[in-house]
Parts: sequence; C-alpha cells; structure tokens
Amino acid sequence: MKILFIGKKGDAQAEKASKQTLELFPKAQIVWSARNLAYPEELKSWKGDYVFSYLSQWIIPASTLDGAAKAALNWHPGPPAYPGIGCTNFAIYNEEKEFGITCHHMNPKVDTGAIVEVRRFPVHPEDSVWKVTHQCYEEIAQSYENIIKRIAEGKGLPASEENWTRKPYRRVELDALCELTPDMSEKEMKLRIKATKYDRHWAYLNINGVKFMPLDD
Repeated sequence: MKILFIGKKGDAQAEKASKQTLELFPKAQIVWSARNLAYPEELKSWKGDYVFSYLSQWIIPASTLDGAAKAALNWHPGPPAYPGIGCTNFAIYNEEKEFGITCHHMNPKVDTGAIVEVRRFPVHPEDSVWKVTHQCYEEIAQSYENIIKRIAEGKGLPASEENWTRKPYRRVELDALCELTPDMSEKEMKLRIKATKYDRHWAYLNINGVKFMPLDD
C-alpha cells in the first residue's frame, strides 16, 4: 500500500505518528511541512493509496489529493462547529463547555470534506487555549492510531453522520479577535486576552490606530 504522510516539522506528536505509520506501512513516504517551506513540486504529481495529513502546515493542493486512490485524510484540531484557523481561540472566546477534533476527507477547500470521526472532551472555565489545544493533540493521536490500524487491517473507514456547521474561520477573523479598543468592557477585554494567549499574548490595545503590546497578566 502506497502511503504519503505529511506532518508538522519538529512536532513530537507528528514524529510519533510518523513512526506508527512506518510500523504499519514500512514503505510510507514521510514528508515534513513548515510554514516557511514551499510545498514540494514532486508531490503535486504523487499517486498512491492514502494521504495522511497530521498537523500539516501546508494546504495540500488538489493534484495531490486527486492522486490518493482510496482517501486523503486530515486530523483537524476542532469539532465540526469549528473549521478553519484559530479554533481553540474561538472556543475559549465563546466559552464553550465542550470541544473536540475531527478526522475528515480532504477537499481543496480546507475543512469541508466528509467527516470520518469526531471525538469530544469537556472544557472547564479555567482551561486555557494551551490546555484545550493540547487536549486536541491527545485526541488526534488516539484517533490517528485507531484509524491507520483499521486501514492496515483492511477494514473500511468509519463514516460519521456529522457535518461541518459553518464556513471555516479565516485569518482576518482571528486577527480581529486579538484587537482591544478603549470602548470595550473590562469583561470583553479579559475574555479576548484569555482567548488569544498561547505561548505569549497576541492581544493588543488599539488607540487611535496605534498598537500597544505586549499585555502583561
């Protein structure tokens, strides 16, 4: 079976997933993605059975997706209500009590393909973006292991009855979430700060077009 695995460069979870892939499919092709790297030209004409996208930093082009005779799968760190970018940020901002991950078939337009599996977990009021994001990574790891084992055993892919419920969040929406203005309430500012802090604060105060950052706790 010919497998193309595209993972996030330097990510421990992706590296573990690549090793699991090679254990089941020793001839799998492993490719590492990064935002500062161009998508490899040779992959545009790739032909095989499955493409697995594991936290890939690239939007995989249609020519590669079309080359997968059986399926091109992605593991998205958000449930069907949260396609696109900044999923955990918006979940914290919306004060969700539950979140999750989605395994789905890939279309050229991100996070729109038929859903294979959804896994959910509770979110608590004190949870941070970091906490929710890493819980997503744990759920993705479990889903990935289970699904590639099914494939190796010759079993069919699951087919979820769930569907995406909105258009994918865009970068412009995430950027807007980071902006604080003097007319906002204290509650709104604190919520935006919480929702946009990961390894550092991404929120900034906009006063008459001048940005003030970073913000301290």
